[in-house]
Amino acid sequence: MKKSTPLLVILTPGFPEGEYDSTCLPFLQSLVKAINRQFSSIEVMIFSFQYPYIKSPYLWNGNVVIPFNGRNRGKVARRLLWLRVWRKLISLRTNHNLAGVFSLWCGETALIGHRFANRSGVPHYCWVLGQEAKAGNKYVDKTEPRAEELIAISDFIADEFFKNYLLKPQHVIPNGIDQSLFEKDSFVRTIDVLGAGSLIPLKQYEVFIDCIAIIKKSFPKIYSVISGKGEEHSKLNEQIKAQGLQKNVMTTGELSHKSLLRLMQQAKIFLHPSSYEGFSMVCLEALYAGCHVISFCKPMKQDFEHWHVVKSKEEMIQKATELLRIPNLEYTSVMPYSVEQTASSIMHLFSR
Repeated sequence: MKKSTPLLVILTPGFPEGEYDSTCLPFLQSLVKAINRQFSSIEVMIFSFQYPYIKSPYLWNGNVVIPFNGRNRGKVARRLLWLRVWRKLISLRTNHNLAGVFSLWCGETALIGHRFANRSGVPHYCWVLGQEAKAGNKYVDKTEPRAEELIAISDFIADEFFKNYLLKPQHVIPNGIDQSLFEKDSFVRTIDVLGAGSLIPLKQYEVFIDCIAIIKKSFPKIYSVISGKGEEHSKLNEQIKAQGLQKNVMTTGELSHKSLLRLMQQAKIFLHPSSYEGFSMVCLEALYAGCHVISFCKPMKQDFEHWHVVKSKEEMIQKATELLRIPNLEYTSVMPYSVEQTASSIMHLFSR
């Protein structure tokens, strides 16, 4: 006999191994919790394809997580993974009242979600989040998604997807801020410039360091922090040493999400030199923490207060210098979108 409670199945490449892990896809963690709060009559189950590296189902904040332990293996192993996911979805269809399937990223999750939903007659939506909108994503051709099942995380991603695949996502739903994660206390802003994210070539943290080196000429005691981990960690530390910035740029490694948000509340400027972004969650969090954000990427057609978009490293340096020279710079909290709005917009699609 089928359960009467509607079930939303979320397909994702990864998910936290436990409730203690705040660094694994924090935006998804906040979204699931928001769906739980606002739509308590709907059960949520998460299928995690690649990570964590465990095989047994577990509970995460009351939600069942089914890990498939894919470990990013390819070819035959990946096909077998898809088969295991497919069989599990079929068993759910037999025993549950499926409200729909929600795939994160237009990759293998969308391929399986799209085909299963078509065969089962349930709604499917795919949230296009970032680099999969670039040219060369083989899963777009394999999946053949419809415009009406695609949700772009930003105006930029909607336009990028159309440019590369001549298919315009019908919906744009940005990610939103979980206000409960931020401390209510006021902080002294002792960090002049903060950067945070994965230390990979795409994020261009060598540009961050170059900017600090130039800004130091006007502010010899400038203090900046780079938080994150990645393949370029050693290279960036070498650059800091080579440019004589050991007293001006500190690297923290990976911090807990809560610790990172606290750093944001102590920073004046959040400098984000990434060359490509869907809709940077750290930029949104920095805005809410009261920082002035400077970035190359403009996610939405509309402008946001305290978010300064520049076109070059020289403009980035100029804008940061201008802001640091303002004696009583405002650090007002700005929230373009809340996670409650994101959850409501997504769930509205499944109720149509």
